[in-house]
Amino acid sequence: MRRFVKGNEAVAIGAIFAGCDAYFGYPITPASEIAHAVADHFPRLGKEFLQAECETGAINMIFGAAATGRLTMTASSGPGISLMQEGLSYMAGAQLPTVVVNIMRAGPGLGNIGPEQGDYAQAVKGGGHGNYHNIVLAPASVQEMCDLTMKAFELAFRYRNPAVVLADAFLGQMMEFLTLPEREAARPDTAAWAVQGDALTRGNMISSTNLQNDVQEAHNWDLQRKYASMDVEARAESYLVEDAEIVLTGYGTSARVARSAVDRLRGQGVRAGLFRPLTLFPFPVRELQEAGRSGRILVVELSNGQYRNDVLLHLDRGIPCQVELINRMGGNVMGVEDVMQKGMQMLEVGP
Repeated sequence: MRRFVKGNEAVAIGAIFAGCDAYFGYPITPASEIAHAVADHFPRLGKEFLQAECETGAINMIFGAAATGRLTMTASSGPGISLMQEGLSYMAGAQLPTVVVNIMRAGPGLGNIGPEQGDYAQAVKGGGHGNYHNIVLAPASVQEMCDLTMKAFELAFRYRNPAVVLADAFLGQMMEFLTLPEREAARPDTAAWAVQGDALTRGNMISSTNLQNDVQEAHNWDLQRKYASMDVEARAESYLVEDAEIVLTGYGTSARVARSAVDRLRGQGVRAGLFRPLTLFPFPVRELQEAGRSGRILVVELSNGQYRNDVLLHLDRGIPCQVELINRMGGNVMGVEDVMQKGMQMLEVGP
């Protein structure tokens, strides 16, 4: 079955098919349609929707519900996500799964409601305190807004860790056809760790507090080993990179612009390709390094180079590669022609 929906509504549909039990959140443009859709659908399906008094309240409600093994979710945009950072750090420390959707807008501060990707570092590096990581997925279509929301729930419970779906204002507001999932996902088994007030879970303990230094250090090392084990979940799309003399890379809306530029460059006889990460943490390092063999990478992003910095970090240092950036900020988006022109300049200059 297909439906013509906004990206934000596709997130709500994905949450329903993932088996999400409860949504706690506060509306903010350009993410508000997620809350609107959940408020419409969840109560009729016997699920919980509650508009919290603020984003700080919402993330702490999620902490409590997640501790009982419930599938929980919230969605917001930059200012709201900033208010949730302490709670996300607590949940990472307590190893509690949840899904947080960030429909990025221009910042810093209140900024405006235009599309931007300035929250990359906040999501991928762990914007709160402590040595933690979120799982981060990056959709680039309405279909992926649904599919990767479902995937976020799966990974959050597999690793007992917060998972972030990182999108932008264009993806949240655009409308495309969505093919609905065929069935609801299987419910995860949480009996080994959740606290439900019964004899079966009486021995379970949810806490992010370790007052002894050595105990806290050991807990940190356990978390780092868990994050390292997530590498098997890294995913990317590689498009026409096998013979590429230049590879364009971006995520979200930027990847859509980059792919159009690749197709048009190919039409002009330029062997261009696209590397698009679907997971930003864990990062698909192997696929990026294969793309780097082209000798030229053009990073397309709607921020000050936060994603570009990770591209530089993960490239194979043994293979020379010219890396350039084309970017816009403040709610502006580069055109396909701008990306093509930058790519042609790189080819003229040489590596």
